[in-house]
Amino acid sequence: MQSKIKMTAIFFPLAFSAMLVTAYAQPAQPWPVPDKFSKTVNPEKADQKSFKEGKETYVKHCQSCHGKTGLGDGSKAAQLKTEPGNFSLASFQKQSDGSLFYKISEGRSDMPSFKKKLDDTDEMWQLINYIRTLKK
Repeated sequence: MQSKIKMTAIFFPLAFSAMLVTAYAQPAQPWPVPDKFSKTVNPEKADQKSFKEGKETYVKHCQSCHGKTGLGDGSKAAQLKTEPGNFSLASFQKQSDGSLFYKISEGRSDMPSFKKKLDDTDEMWQLINYIRTLKK
């Protein structure tokens, strides 16, 4: 009997917490991208220099929400109203570089705009090259 009470005392708070997280974190909504951007090609060569520069930008600006390996499990992810997304998924990786550029540049909801936070567009393109390395 006492073990049932202990299990109940543990189970219900955990179940309630899971319900709150599920209710609070909204799934990703469709994010339309203008044709102009979706067809834009990344002008930065995807090489070791670009990956290194992109990783530095990622660690500084993205890792706290998107996580060290892009799984959406960063230290701030639980505080967000929307899911930060999982960069390793094929559904994410199939987006064009121009689409990612648009989303990073413009932002929406919890995702801030980075068009004024990053020094130049090269930095954003390098970031996209690095994000491409986070696929499964």
